[in-house]
Amino acid sequence: MNTHPAAMSAFQPASALQGPNFELRFESLFDAGRALVFPCDAAGQVPLQQLSARARDNYFYARKVVGREYATPRVQCADSRH
Repeated sequence: MNTHPAAMSAFQPASALQGPNFELRFESLFDAGRALVFPCDAAGQVPLQQLSARARDNYFYARKVVGREYATPRVQCADSRH
């Protein structure tokens, strides 16, 4: 069996090759457990062109009300749920 890393990558799912998925999470300041969550890269950049119109509106709204309705957003691995 060929165990060279290049050969092994052929058997891994595409998501494993792309690395971890990240999300930008805006936690509500008033409703525990409520949050607005958007896909992003490791630097917190949200791919706006890939969001629906409603998600884009929610993203811009959350950014506008940081400190009043939502906490400062944090980037986390999409697989880690708190």
